[in-house]
Amino acid sequence: MKDYQRTMASLWIGVAISFYAFIAIGIAEAGLGVLLPSILSTYNLTPATVTLLFVSQISGYILAAFTSSLVSSRLGLARMLLIASGALTMALMIYATSASWFVMVAAGAELGLGVGLIDAGINTYIVQNSRSASLIGLLHAFYGIGALSGPTIASTLLAVGMNWRQIYWVLAGIVSLLIVSVLGVIIFNYTPMKVRVLASNTTALENLGRALQTPIVLLTWLLLLVYVGIESCIGNWAYTVQSVARHTPTLIAGYSLSAYWLGLTLGRFILGYFLQSLGAVRTISMSLTLVMIGLLAWWQLPDQFLSLSSKYQHLHKSTQVFPIRHTNNIKESTQR
Repeated sequence: MKDYQRTMASLWIGVAISFYAFIAIGIAEAGLGVLLPSILSTYNLTPATVTLLFVSQISGYILAAFTSSLVSSRLGLARMLLIASGALTMALMIYATSASWFVMVAAGAELGLGVGLIDAGINTYIVQNSRSASLIGLLHAFYGIGALSGPTIASTLLAVGMNWRQIYWVLAGIVSLLIVSVLGVIIFNYTPMKVRVLASNTTALENLGRALQTPIVLLTWLLLLVYVGIESCIGNWAYTVQSVARHTPTLIAGYSLSAYWLGLTLGRFILGYFLQSLGAVRTISMSLTLVMIGLLAWWQLPDQFLSLSSKYQHLHKSTQVFPIRHTNNIKESTQR
């Protein structure tokens, strides 16, 4: 009995680190939405040119998606997470100090790489452990906690007089705690997070080709394309629309963005109930309906804020009920 209790306590160390890792990447990504107008002003950018930063972040994330399995198999999960958390923290520090827009764009790729490696590594750690695999939904809810915290922190610090560069120093400090956690894992030889995940016998392109031949994978990708596109677009631009185009007070605009992420977080916490009650198809249909209603309301009724928080994003996690699992040749893509 005591051995079992020690084992469970040991497992919860890894789970706690995993939860904080997802809070950290949520803060790092979502804080940008509130700071975007300040960045536009500092570098004299237009909404078109600032998209270079988003492209660089996506490119780093895609690179992580294709290389995470190889890196984890060579270095082990803990060392990969150490590299990833270091890259993420360094990117935020470059954001805070860079005098050149193009240096900041280059740092965006580093940020995307760090987020992608953490995302892939933590997802793999959770689903491969049978005792903690049921926590995968809760794990993604903790990303929402980080995502709602990012705009809240940024809005509050802007309101008390800090500039956007100083705020990125604060965000870097918060994320850097993940480095300390992972260093503890390595120094104290925490075995569950030091395993090496076996790489696939086939290349990433071969895996991609095989996945494209599976209809259920294509359908899932389509749903995720819609979901992630809407989530990222609203998360990055809603504050700018509210504060610049609609002249909403900046603090209210920032907190309304936090309300949007709060809606996402609540949706992930209560998703299990809807899946059990309605099933996957009905839950996805309901979620898409809520998204469309929320978008129309936010567009046509600019003086209200409920539409942002009403977009309970069930869609992404609902798609994971489809039978996509790890095999020796195809690695499951468990994005947020």
